[in-house]
Amino acid sequence: MYVKVHAVPGAKKELIEKENETTYQISVKEPAERNLANGRIRELLCAEFGLEKGRVRMISGHRSPSKIFSVDLST
Repeated sequence: MYVKVHAVPGAKKELIEKENETTYQISVKEPAERNLANGRIRELLCAEFGLEKGRVRMISGHRSPSKIFSVDLST
């Protein structure tokens, strides 16, 4: 399953807003440098879906606020 994420790095507090089944807006405290924000977004998606870290990976948007993640929900 692919999940579209609009990232807001450097926010005062972390927030996950689900817009629909496959679209989220995620605010994180980490800055958008050295892949810190991307890593935290990945951790939050893992927690949201109840998966371990290896089952969520970034497909595109490494340097953009619009990102696409692949989420492996198969057991």
